[in-house]
Amino acid sequence: MGGKNCIIVDSDADLDEAIPAIVESAFDYAGQKCSAAARVLVHEALHDELVERLTGAVAGLQVGPPDDFATDVPPLVERDAQERVRRYAQLAARAGETSTGMSEVPDEGWYVAPIVATGLPADSPLLREEIFGPLLTVEPVRDVDEACDRVDALPVALTGGLFSRNPRTVAHVIARSPVGNLYVNRSTTGAMVGRQPFGGNRLSGTGTKAGGPDYLLHFVEPRVVTENTVRHGLVV
Repeated sequence: MGGKNCIIVDSDADLDEAIPAIVESAFDYAGQKCSAAARVLVHEALHDELVERLTGAVAGLQVGPPDDFATDVPPLVERDAQERVRRYAQLAARAGETSTGMSEVPDEGWYVAPIVATGLPADSPLLREEIFGPLLTVEPVRDVDEACDRVDALPVALTGGLFSRNPRTVAHVIARSPVGNLYVNRSTTGAMVGRQPFGGNRLSGTGTKAGGPDYLLHFVEPRVVTENTVRHGLVV
Protein backbone atom coordinates (compact mmCIF):
# COMPACT_ATOMS: atom_id res chain seq x y z
CA MET A 1 0.00 0.00 0.00
CA GLY A 2 3.03 2.26 -0.37
CA GLY A 3 4.05 4.49 -3.23
CA LYS A 4 6.81 5.98 -5.36
CA ASN A 5 5.92 9.48 -4.33
CA CYS A 6 7.02 12.37 -6.54
CA ILE A 7 7.47 16.06 -5.84
CA ILE A 8 7.07 18.36 -8.84
CA VAL A 9 9.04 21.62 -8.71
CA ASP A 10 8.01 24.15 -11.35
CA SER A 11 10.21 26.94 -12.70
CA ASP A 12 8.60 29.58 -10.48
CA ALA A 13 8.98 27.61 -7.25
CA ASP A 14 10.46 29.23 -4.18
CA LEU A 15 13.49 27.04 -3.42
CA ASP A 16 13.80 28.57 0.04
CA GLU A 17 10.47 26.88 0.72
CA ALA A 18 10.94 23.78 -1.45
CA ILE A 19 14.37 22.57 -0.27
CA PRO A 20 13.52 22.16 3.45
CA ALA A 21 10.21 20.52 2.58
CA ILE A 22 11.88 18.07 0.18
CA VAL A 23 14.51 17.16 2.78
CA GLU A 24 11.82 16.61 5.40
CA SER A 25 9.66 14.58 3.01
CA ALA A 26 12.50 12.32 1.90
CA PHE A 27 14.66 11.82 4.98
CA ASP A 28 12.52 12.11 8.11
CA TYR A 29 12.25 8.65 9.66
CA ALA A 30 15.04 7.69 7.21
CA GLY A 31 12.47 7.66 4.43
CA GLN A 32 10.57 4.82 6.10
CA LYS A 33 7.10 6.25 5.58
CA CYS A 34 4.62 5.23 2.91
CA SER A 35 4.13 8.91 2.10
CA ALA A 36 7.85 9.78 1.95
CA ALA A 37 9.15 11.53 -1.15
CA ALA A 38 11.17 9.28 -3.46
CA ARG A 39 11.49 11.35 -6.66
CA VAL A 40 11.88 15.04 -7.44
CA LEU A 41 10.75 16.13 -10.92
CA VAL A 42 12.15 19.62 -11.33
CA HIS A 43 11.84 22.05 -14.21
CA GLU A 44 15.07 21.98 -16.22
CA ALA A 45 15.61 25.72 -15.62
CA LEU A 46 15.92 25.07 -11.86
CA HIS A 47 17.51 21.62 -11.95
CA ASP A 48 21.15 22.54 -11.37
CA GLU A 49 20.38 25.07 -8.65
CA LEU A 50 18.03 22.72 -6.86
CA VAL A 51 20.55 19.86 -6.96
CA GLU A 52 23.30 22.10 -5.61
CA ARG A 53 21.18 23.40 -2.77
CA LEU A 54 19.58 20.05 -2.01
CA THR A 55 22.88 18.18 -1.81
CA GLY A 56 24.25 20.94 0.39
CA ALA A 57 21.30 20.62 2.73
CA VAL A 58 21.57 16.83 2.84
CA ALA A 59 25.30 17.02 3.60
CA GLY A 60 24.44 18.72 6.89
CA LEU A 61 22.02 16.05 8.10
CA GLN A 62 23.08 14.11 11.16
CA VAL A 63 22.70 10.32 11.14
CA GLY A 64 22.38 8.75 14.56
CA PRO A 65 20.23 7.19 17.28
CA PRO A 66 16.57 8.24 17.26
CA ASP A 67 16.69 9.22 20.94
CA ASP A 68 19.37 11.83 20.25
CA PHE A 69 17.82 15.26 19.64
CA ALA A 70 20.65 16.09 17.22
CA THR A 71 19.67 13.22 14.90
CA ASP A 72 18.03 14.05 11.57
CA VAL A 73 18.17 10.58 9.98
CA PRO A 74 17.59 7.60 12.30
CA PRO A 75 18.51 3.96 11.56
CA LEU A 76 16.60 1.64 9.30
CA VAL A 77 14.35 -0.96 10.83
CA GLU A 78 16.54 -4.04 10.20
CA ARG A 79 19.63 -5.37 8.42
CA ASP A 80 17.64 -6.42 5.34
CA ALA A 81 16.43 -2.82 4.91
CA GLN A 82 19.97 -1.50 5.24
CA GLU A 83 21.28 -3.96 2.66
CA ARG A 84 18.40 -3.16 0.29
CA VAL A 85 19.09 0.57 0.36
CA ARG A 86 22.81 -0.03 -0.12
CA ARG A 87 22.13 -2.16 -3.20
CA TYR A 88 20.04 0.62 -4.73
CA ALA A 89 22.73 3.15 -3.82
CA GLN A 90 25.35 1.08 -5.65
CA LEU A 91 23.08 0.84 -8.67
CA ALA A 92 22.55 4.60 -8.61
CA ALA A 93 26.30 5.23 -8.43
CA ARG A 94 26.90 2.98 -11.45
CA ALA A 95 24.09 4.43 -13.57
CA GLY A 96 24.28 8.10 -12.57
CA GLU A 97 25.75 10.33 -9.88
CA THR A 98 25.18 10.23 -6.14
CA SER A 99 25.78 12.61 -3.30
CA THR A 100 25.60 11.46 0.30
CA GLY A 101 25.29 13.12 3.62
CA MET A 102 27.72 12.31 6.42
CA SER A 103 30.76 10.34 5.27
CA GLU A 104 30.62 8.30 8.46
CA VAL A 105 27.68 6.75 10.23
CA PRO A 106 27.53 4.87 13.54
CA ASP A 107 29.14 1.43 13.38
CA GLU A 108 26.46 -0.37 15.37
CA GLY A 109 22.93 -0.32 13.98
CA TRP A 110 21.27 -0.34 10.60
CA TYR A 111 22.35 3.12 9.46
CA VAL A 112 22.56 4.50 5.93
CA ALA A 113 23.65 8.03 5.11
CA PRO A 114 21.03 9.99 3.10
CA ILE A 115 21.60 9.83 -0.65
CA VAL A 116 20.59 12.08 -3.56
CA ALA A 117 20.86 10.40 -6.98
CA THR A 118 20.89 12.29 -10.29
CA GLY A 119 21.49 11.52 -13.94
CA LEU A 120 19.67 8.19 -13.90
CA PRO A 121 18.40 6.68 -17.18
CA ALA A 122 14.65 6.67 -17.76
CA ASP A 123 14.45 2.89 -17.36
CA SER A 124 16.30 2.80 -14.03
CA PRO A 125 14.54 0.65 -11.41
CA LEU A 126 15.28 3.40 -8.89
CA LEU A 127 12.62 5.50 -10.61
CA ARG A 128 9.88 2.87 -10.30
CA GLU A 129 10.59 0.54 -7.39
CA GLU A 130 9.82 1.50 -3.82
CA ILE A 131 13.09 1.67 -1.88
CA PHE A 132 11.65 2.69 1.50
CA GLY A 133 14.81 4.31 2.74
CA PRO A 134 16.83 7.56 2.64
CA LEU A 135 17.46 7.65 -1.11
CA LEU A 136 15.98 10.42 -3.25
CA THR A 137 16.25 10.76 -7.04
CA VAL A 138 16.16 14.06 -8.94
CA GLU A 139 15.17 14.35 -12.62
CA PRO A 140 14.89 17.38 -14.93
CA VAL A 141 11.65 17.86 -16.90
CA ARG A 142 10.63 20.31 -19.62
CA ASP A 143 7.44 21.39 -17.85
CA VAL A 144 4.81 20.26 -15.38
CA ASP A 145 3.02 18.26 -18.07
CA GLU A 146 6.07 16.08 -18.59
CA ALA A 147 6.32 15.70 -14.83
CA CYS A 148 2.64 14.71 -14.65
CA ASP A 149 3.20 12.19 -17.45
CA ARG A 150 5.95 10.53 -15.41
CA VAL A 151 3.77 10.44 -12.31
CA ASP A 152 0.86 9.06 -14.34
CA ALA A 153 3.07 6.26 -15.71
CA LEU A 154 3.62 4.82 -12.23
CA PRO A 155 1.52 1.87 -11.04
CA VAL A 156 1.24 3.40 -7.56
CA ALA A 157 -0.36 6.68 -6.51
CA LEU A 158 -0.23 7.43 -2.81
CA THR A 159 1.07 10.95 -2.20
CA GLY A 160 2.53 13.68 -4.37
CA GLY A 161 3.88 17.18 -4.00
CA LEU A 162 3.93 20.37 -6.03
CA PHE A 163 5.88 23.59 -5.63
CA SER A 164 4.54 26.40 -7.77
CA ARG A 165 3.45 30.00 -7.23
CA ASN A 166 1.04 30.01 -10.17
CA PRO A 167 -2.58 29.21 -9.19
CA ARG A 168 -3.31 27.99 -12.73
CA THR A 169 -0.43 25.53 -12.51
CA VAL A 170 -1.67 24.31 -9.14
CA ALA A 171 -5.18 23.77 -10.51
CA HIS A 172 -3.79 22.01 -13.60
CA VAL A 173 -1.69 19.56 -11.58
CA ILE A 174 -4.55 18.89 -9.18
CA ALA A 175 -6.73 17.94 -12.15
CA ARG A 176 -4.06 15.67 -13.65
CA SER A 177 -2.58 14.02 -10.57
CA PRO A 178 -3.79 10.47 -9.82
CA VAL A 179 -2.47 10.43 -6.25
CA GLY A 180 -4.71 10.04 -3.25
CA ASN A 181 -3.13 12.92 -1.35
CA LEU A 182 -1.49 15.87 -3.11
CA TYR A 183 0.45 18.41 -1.04
CA VAL A 184 1.01 21.87 -2.51
CA ASN A 185 3.92 24.01 -1.34
CA ARG A 186 4.57 21.86 1.74
CA SER A 187 6.04 18.49 2.67
CA THR A 188 4.38 15.27 1.51
CA THR A 189 4.26 13.73 4.98
CA GLY A 190 2.40 14.56 8.15
CA ALA A 191 -1.29 13.96 7.48
CA MET A 192 -3.31 14.63 10.63
CA VAL A 193 -4.59 11.21 11.70
CA GLY A 194 -8.30 11.21 12.45
CA ARG A 195 -8.87 14.57 10.78
CA GLN A 196 -7.32 14.52 7.34
CA PRO A 197 -8.47 11.76 4.98
CA PHE A 198 -5.43 9.77 3.84
CA GLY A 199 -5.02 6.98 1.31
CA GLY A 200 -3.93 6.17 -2.20
CA ASN A 201 -5.12 4.97 -5.57
CA ARG A 202 -4.03 2.25 -8.01
CA LEU A 203 -1.69 -0.23 -6.25
CA SER A 204 -1.48 2.18 -3.33
CA GLY A 205 -5.03 1.28 -2.32
CA THR A 206 -8.51 2.21 -3.33
CA GLY A 207 -11.68 3.42 -1.71
CA THR A 208 -12.59 6.14 0.75
CA LYS A 209 -9.58 7.44 2.61
CA ALA A 210 -8.97 6.43 6.22
CA GLY A 211 -9.12 9.25 8.72
CA GLY A 212 -12.12 11.04 7.23
CA PRO A 213 -15.83 10.81 8.07
CA ASP A 214 -16.68 9.10 4.78
CA TYR A 215 -14.61 6.09 5.84
CA LEU A 216 -17.50 5.01 8.11
CA LEU A 217 -19.72 4.56 5.05
CA HIS A 218 -17.82 1.36 4.24
CA PHE A 219 -19.39 -0.25 7.32
CA VAL A 220 -23.05 0.54 6.67
CA GLU A 221 -25.71 -0.92 4.37
CA PRO A 222 -27.40 1.76 2.27
CA ARG A 223 -31.20 1.98 2.23
CA VAL A 224 -33.29 4.26 0.03
CA VAL A 225 -36.55 5.81 1.26
CA THR A 226 -38.72 7.66 -1.23
CA GLU A 227 -41.64 9.71 0.09
CA ASN A 228 -44.35 11.65 -1.69
CA THR A 229 -44.44 14.93 0.22
CA VAL A 230 -47.59 16.26 -1.46
CA ARG A 231 -50.21 15.78 1.28
CA HIS A 232 -53.96 15.44 0.56
CA GLY A 233 -55.52 16.50 3.79
CA LEU A 234 -54.23 16.15 7.34
CA VAL A 235 -54.54 13.30 9.81
CA VAL A 236 -56.28 14.59 12.97
